Amino acid sequence: MELKKHRRWRLMVAILSLSLLTVMAGAAVAPALGIIREYFSDEPLIVVQFIISMPALFIAITNLFFGKMCRLLSARKLTIFGLTMYIIFGCAAGFFSNIYLVLVCRTLLGIGVGILMPLSTGLISYYFTRDKQDMLMGYSSAMNMMGGVVATLIAGMLAIISWRLSFLVYLMGALCLIFVLLWMPDEKIADSNSKEKEKGTFAKYFPYIIGMFLLMTVFYNYPANFALEISKSGAIPQRLVPIVMAAMDIFGFIGGLIYPRLKSAFKRHSKNIAPVLFILGYVLLQFAGGFIGTLLGSFVIGAASGIGIPYLISTASSKAGKNAVATVIPALSIAMYLSQFTTPAIISGFRKFFLYAYPAGTSFHAALIMSIIFLLWTLALIDKKK
Repeated sequence: MELKKHRRWRLMVAILSLSLLTVMAGAAVAPALGIIREYFSDEPLIVVQFIISMPALFIAITNLFFGKMCRLLSARKLTIFGLTMYIIFGCAAGFFSNIYLVLVCRTLLGIGVGILMPLSTGLISYYFTRDKQDMLMGYSSAMNMMGGVVATLIAGMLAIISWRLSFLVYLMGALCLIFVLLWMPDEKIADSNSKEKEKGTFAKYFPYIIGMFLLMTVFYNYPANFALEISKSGAIPQRLVPIVMAAMDIFGFIGGLIYPRLKSAFKRHSKNIAPVLFILGYVLLQFAGGFIGTLLGSFVIGAASGIGIPYLISTASSKAGKNAVATVIPALSIAMYLSQFTTPAIISGFRKFFLYAYPAGTSFHAALIMSIIFLLWTLALIDKKK
């Protein structure tokens, strides 16, 4: 669909604004998790950790039905519904003193984000030509990471006052809602024939889907375990942890911005940039350590994420064309968030193995092994055909 030039930039702003809210939606209140743990000290630790991981599970579940939603409702209506759930239930979690009611809110937040996530990238494939898609996917990744920076800093500052206030970070969705109401067209992006095209999605795109799962497992180890590992090692003062984590997101933002140029320069070899950077980042965190090693490792991991996510999404969606929004994009989203939900268990499994083979093993060791597996996967299967 050709858009008039004066409308194109407005639609671009509306779509990219969604990316501020999505990838780190569950982890937005991570800086407050220690304080939340103290408040719910009578509850099992795993239940408290579900506050961060629960949205990811329901984002993945919602994406299983995303194609059907697209056939029933227009993209604008879906976006408004998703943003409304994001704002209301994201903020509402801070009003409850019963942790299970908090988790209900986090579940409903996940459903809202599950609607928004495929739209935040799928609409780029639907409305913009292939020559613009790499650039906009890079911008989308940059917005993801910038959303992480803003959310981490705001939630951290609000948590100093009260853990309840940290959930107000989800009011960020209100600005996006305004853009959508003003500038997003009210049209369906999938027709009745798209159901047939959804069949066999995994078989067609499994290198990218599993690649996304591996990438997010490697990356999500950082927000899930960084604060805990640093508290043990003392590499940096605890008060600087939110700042370092926000700086990691800034480098992810930079990675997203430079991704189109990197892809143009490295061409087919650009698929290896993210896994190599992840390996370097976790080597710095684990083996260099100290203040400088921790900073550099964090920055490199952020850049790897900012480059790797748009590569997988843009490459897979370019193969699917306009059908990407109802086929491969939801599948990639499922992989992305399912990995977020399962990362603690995967990393824990690696660490238990280390207890037998290497008693000093940490989550950084586990993530390093996963990074190597991710590199081998990209070399063997991703983008092998011309």
